[in-house]
This record gives sequence, structure tokens and C-alpha cells, in this order.
Amino acid sequence: MPQLFNDANEESLRMVSAEPQSNEQVSDEELRPDTLETFIGQPHLKAQMKLFLDAAQLRGVPPDHILLAGPPGLGKTTLSMIVAHELGVPIRVTSGPAIQHAGDLASIVSSLDEGEVLFIDEIHRLPRAAEELLYIAMEDFRVDVMVGKGPGASSIPLTLPRFTVIGATTREGMLPSPLRARFGFTAHLDYYPHSELERLILRSADVLGITVDKDAAYELSVRSRGTPRVANRLLRRVRDWAIVHSLSRVSSEAVLDALELYQIDSEGLDRLDIAVLTAMCKQFAGGPVGLNNLSAMVGEEAETVETVCEPYLVREGFMARTPRGRIATSKAWNHLGLTPPDDVTSLF
Repeated sequence: MPQLFNDANEESLRMVSAEPQSNEQVSDEELRPDTLETFIGQPHLKAQMKLFLDAAQLRGVPPDHILLAGPPGLGKTTLSMIVAHELGVPIRVTSGPAIQHAGDLASIVSSLDEGEVLFIDEIHRLPRAAEELLYIAMEDFRVDVMVGKGPGASSIPLTLPRFTVIGATTREGMLPSPLRARFGFTAHLDYYPHSELERLILRSADVLGITVDKDAAYELSVRSRGTPRVANRLLRRVRDWAIVHSLSRVSSEAVLDALELYQIDSEGLDRLDIAVLTAMCKQFAGGPVGLNNLSAMVGEEAETVETVCEPYLVREGFMARTPRGRIATSKAWNHLGLTPPDDVTSLF
């Protein structure tokens, strides 16, 4: 390994692994399946990925680069771990925001071994210079390192072993076309139906060592926003409820009582979701209302309302986006126990 990379590589490794693991993170790690067979949900994606990985193993070469796209919490990181496990190779984990300069990325890719997996979370947030370096590393398996400054600067080409990049993104449209074109396989993850979330909750409960009734798993699944990460988080909160109340098994009544305490309603809406809908219906007469005015009314950043609340509210039909602003639908009025105006009822 060239000496010029030693310090930078050590710094990159610190950026990737310096965050301490909390109990929540340890629980997430324990709940992750380690094979495609035990991964619940996304059946079409699993079939495609199994064929893709099996073919690479039969050819005896590392698989093409993989792009995992979809909303947060659907299993992109878990799938990257599964790919490495299925191939029997190590995985290096980093993220777009952790890479500040092209040299950070160069130090990581130059230390990879043959066949190793490099997982880059939030790959759409890579700096431009790092993206351009990644183009060459992914396609030609080399990096060009500039040594020195000014007229005396020179470029040193370094040949890299073949490796597989797995990029994860929640905003595929933000990826530049040259980077997106270098991925040989793109997997789109969809929200989970209640039946698959129910299976996932029962599996997670077994891993956590708690007994959950099927009815209780269903009640959790319908409040999980179609997202495994949310389902596992709610399950852990219900586990806390069961421990404090000395329950040997979790019933549907226990789930309802626990989630009422945490202000999660029957549609999976939390305190902030309800505050947004209430402001739209009561303060703005159902809209249309601009994002900045809405966020100021509920006391949250506009980005939080737009990225955390709005996608689920729009997907479930509580809110509509129009050129003039956000509008509360009749479903939102009815959910809050309010009578919608006649024009809202006729439109929605």
C-alpha cells in the first residue's frame, strides 16, 4: 500500500466506524436476516438478486455493481449485508456524507481486496469530485492520484482489484446519469403489505425472545407505515410495555395500550402527522397551504415535514399536493372527526 494513502485510509476507517453502538443499533443488527431465504418481503427483487448472484458465482467473478433504491427503512442496508454473506466476502461500509473529499474515497477503494463489497449508503450525497473518481474505479478498476501541487504535480495510476460497489439511495433521481449507468443491476424496493409486515414482526419477536399473538402482530403491521424499520421500532416499544407490565405474551390489547401511550393511532399516524393535518384543516381551512407556512404552524423544519410526514400522508390519501400548495383530503377531515367543506368532499 503506498505510504501516501496510510493516513487518509485510517481517517476514512474512523469516519465509517467511530460511532458508538447503542442498544437500539445492536437490536437492529440482531433483527437483520443474513440470507436471501430468510429475508421477508420483496419477492420479485429476491428472485432477481438470487439469479444475479448465482450467475456471478458460477462464472467465478465478482458480480456487477448494484444500486438499491427506495424509501428509508425498507432493507437496503440489510440486503447489502446479505449480498456479502451470500458471496462469502467481507463488506466495507461507508456513506456519502462521510466522504468529504475524493481522497477519502480513494483511500477506501485502494485498500479493498479482490471480490470485496463496498457499500455506500446515501450515495446520492457524494461530493462531485468523489463521484468522478468513483466512475473510473467502478468501470476501469483504477484510481488516478495527484501528487504534488502546481506545475510539478503528477498523476499516479493505481490498479485496483475487482470489487463490487453497492450503492443505496432514497432519491435515485439525484444520481447523475454517468454514475447510475455504471451499476449493472438496479433494485427498487417497495413498501411492504400488511401480510409481509406481520410475518416480519413475528420473526423479530422470536429473535427478541417475546411471544406475540397473531392479532397483536396484525395490529402492529397496520400501524407500521409499510416499513420494516418502523415495524421493528414499534415492536421494541411494545416489548418495553410488556416487560414493565409483567406480561408473558403480547396481546392485541397490549399493543393498542402501548401505542396509545406513544401517540400512534390506528392509521399509523404519530403526533407530528396529526399536528400537520390539524393545522391544515383548522388553521388553513383545508388548504391550499405552502410548505413554509405549514411547517411554521406546527413548529418543525420544512424539510422535516416534507421528508418525514408528507410522503406517508400523500401515499395514504390524507393529503394532496397541488401547484398552489398542500390540500387536506376528505379522508384527513374524517380521520380528525371534522366535517369537510362541500368542495373538499366533491374533489376527494
